[in-house]
Amino acid sequence: MATTPDAAFETLMDGVTSWDLPKESIPCELLLIGEAAFPVMVNGKGQVLIAASSYGQGRLVVIAHESYLLHAGLAPFLLNAVSWLCPSPGAPITVHPSLASLVSILGNSGLEALVQPEPGETLGVYCTDAYSDTLTEELVQFMKRGGGLLIGGQAWHWASQHGSDKVLSSFPGNQVTSVAGIYFTDVCGNGDWFKVSKKIPNLTLYVKCKDEIEEDQQQLLKGMSEMEIETGTVPSQLLVHGQRAFPLGVDNSYNCFLAAAHYGRGRVVLGGHESLMLNHRMLPFVHNALHWLMGHGVGKIGLASKMKALKDMLPSRSFQWSETELLTSDLSVFCCCSFTDIKAKKVEEFVAEGGGLLIGAEAWLWGRRNPDSDCMTQYPNNIILKCFGLGIISQVVSQGSFPVPHAHMINYHIRRALAQFESMIYSQESSLEERWLKKLVKDCSYMFQMTHQRISIYDSVKQHALKIIQNRGFPSVTDEHPIINGSSQAFLLSLAYELFKSGVDISQLLSSPSLLPPTESPMAVTISTDDCSSWVSTGLYLPEGQVAQITLPSEATNAKLKVLIGCHTDNLSEAKTYYRPPVMTYIYCLDSSQKTISWLYGGLLYIIVPPKYDQNYVSVTISGAVSAPYFRKGETTQEEWTNLIKCSEAPWGELATDNIILTIPTGNLKFLRDPYPLLQLWDEMAEAIARLASRPFPFKRPERVVLDKQISLGFLHSGYPIMGHISIAEGVIDEVTIRSHGIWGVIHELGHNQQNDRWNFPPHTNEALCNLWAVYVHETVLNIPRDQAHPSLNPELRKQRIKDHQAKGAPLSNWVVWTALETYLQLQEGFGWQPFIQIFADYQTLSGLPRDNESKMNLWVKKFSEVVQKNLVPFFEAWGWPVQNDVAKSLASLPEWQENPMKMCTAKDTE
Repeated sequence: MATTPDAAFETLMDGVTSWDLPKESIPCELLLIGEAAFPVMVNGKGQVLIAASSYGQGRLVVIAHESYLLHAGLAPFLLNAVSWLCPSPGAPITVHPSLASLVSILGNSGLEALVQPEPGETLGVYCTDAYSDTLTEELVQFMKRGGGLLIGGQAWHWASQHGSDKVLSSFPGNQVTSVAGIYFTDVCGNGDWFKVSKKIPNLTLYVKCKDEIEEDQQQLLKGMSEMEIETGTVPSQLLVHGQRAFPLGVDNSYNCFLAAAHYGRGRVVLGGHESLMLNHRMLPFVHNALHWLMGHGVGKIGLASKMKALKDMLPSRSFQWSETELLTSDLSVFCCCSFTDIKAKKVEEFVAEGGGLLIGAEAWLWGRRNPDSDCMTQYPNNIILKCFGLGIISQVVSQGSFPVPHAHMINYHIRRALAQFESMIYSQESSLEERWLKKLVKDCSYMFQMTHQRISIYDSVKQHALKIIQNRGFPSVTDEHPIINGSSQAFLLSLAYELFKSGVDISQLLSSPSLLPPTESPMAVTISTDDCSSWVSTGLYLPEGQVAQITLPSEATNAKLKVLIGCHTDNLSEAKTYYRPPVMTYIYCLDSSQKTISWLYGGLLYIIVPPKYDQNYVSVTISGAVSAPYFRKGETTQEEWTNLIKCSEAPWGELATDNIILTIPTGNLKFLRDPYPLLQLWDEMAEAIARLASRPFPFKRPERVVLDKQISLGFLHSGYPIMGHISIAEGVIDEVTIRSHGIWGVIHELGHNQQNDRWNFPPHTNEALCNLWAVYVHETVLNIPRDQAHPSLNPELRKQRIKDHQAKGAPLSNWVVWTALETYLQLQEGFGWQPFIQIFADYQTLSGLPRDNESKMNLWVKKFSEVVQKNLVPFFEAWGWPVQNDVAKSLASLPEWQENPMKMCTAKDTE
């Protein structure tokens, strides 16, 4: 018996070679929102006219006009449908009197059927139209117990008499089929052209049918003027992805924190934190929500433990309460924060059959604890919530008060927005609002997480997104053809990235990748415990679209090794203009002995070694990549380097020592005949950096400097790796230039990497203390005096800076950057570098250190005074430091610093 949707579709379509439909019958379009639902027949406009699903132990097939069930031309399909619906061989097949002629159609195909006004107790197949509401409960329970239901009808005529916006909730057939996630709609179906699919057809993104959602929003938000997210509360954002789900509370960026949904005959209200339900200012909303969730129910409201406060917050006469952790039969509404003790199917059936669910929960903490997991499919609450078209994601919403949103703010929906973008791309219509596009790409990222499960309502979103990329072509971004953030091209870039992340084969995204001949034999990289917390260079480059294979011993698959493609790690998503793709790197977890890797943009290959790696000498073998220019001091010969530079087609290469690795464009490296003297100089500078910082040398892991055509902050910024603009390439690899003119910028960033929160006083010293390393390296290694190393250290400018600071009354707010650095330079000029080296070493052994700036500054005053055995209190006070009385008293016995430059400066100013 077919159990998966793919197998079920194959069974339903076995032998069906054409769709022979009665031309005079106008069907309605079907809407699918259930995870078990899948389309069977889709017309040329993408409208579903036949669909199938399951509920409980049973199945159903829904047909968009009852006359199709009475048309002999559809006999091959009808025979398959009844056979697939039949729970066991020989089970009875019964037909409602309204479809009596179906008996003969089935009989002509060898299936015996009987006319019967209701299904009966024996499980079998029941065939009926969608217009009677007398058998609703009986048909639902018949399916739930294991029966098969074949039902046909159209709702557009009913809509003309009862109202289009009432169809989804009130049309008789929907009272039955909706429990399995299929709805008849008010939209007329087109019957002119059909194609027999060999696999499950794709769904449209959004069915343009009427719904009572706007009325629901008004009812739920009645009496509310604003929604407050209390201080201390950190709600998660919500993903509203089902067509019958809708937002209720959003911030100014369309991030949703409160939402609701229809599902089957029931309803759901979801908040991104339980406090959104338990906040007294939200009581009008909660009161509305409970009434809305009750619908026509008359049962009790169940309160799980974390929601018990609602009983005292709301008028007791309004509702009947029951404190319980379980879904019992006497409940109409259940309020909770999680579904720990309840099976997912039970919750789904409770709502589908008319129950109401009120839930408040956050997922951001779970996301932090499980950074490599898919929130939509693995966060426990989402395993249940996603079937209702809702999800809780790991991003948060800011605190504050948000006005009840107007219609435009809560009109955004991922399916509607993507459908509009699709229409815009194909028909060149006006573009979507920029904020919609930014929100849409984030939502697609979470939506694509659910496509791994092969569920039609989720797969369709991914398939539409992929067709958009294939139709428009993979976006190219260069210096000559930049892309404006917020544009449709920027959206396509991000969409392609999200599709790749979700598992779409690279060949479906890149039409003709530029492949390069790989190395003749596999390359092996040995990983040891010395490589902890670092990237290990492989000397290989993976071209865009090219596929490589990585092999490692089975015992190393649990070592949490990863492979990084590309080193340009800055994410430029917030940049105004892109001169290169916003995301240029990709990471694979090496959690199996064989791993196939590829990447949209290619890049140098690295093995990422985790901090607590404990397996020594593991060999990682890579095949399918190309050699890149890679020179390692002490290992690579000049002859090997010459051959690499001559033969390599990789655009990037690396120069490496045990202490620093420089990632440089190959075009610049071709002019470097012998890297050894250059790297010897870089090692000397690295040793000086370690010496001043009192760090072991060689470094535990080498520092990295990566050049890029566009970075996320400034011209250079610190980190691992340090990122710098590509225009400085020549200055980084020209030994003569470095020795004669220095290299302040890179050493400044290396200084940032030495800064320690124990003795850094943000924001005052963020851009000051790092310059101590720049001064030290230039003077002790390059023999370049400080006043020549940087123009801001000109003696006259230094004097003026002190004078200006004193003239303002030495406010701490003015003590930043060069002014703050001057304090430390005066100490260095008075006592040399050794006190700094000693105090940086001392700080590494201290415990229980303060965290606030004032206390940390006082500790520095005390420690430095003790190291140099001078009372430096007057000096620091002259600079505006908040020296505390107890610190001043503790240092009073030390001799005065007679050469205090601030004393002399103050005396001159006084004269």
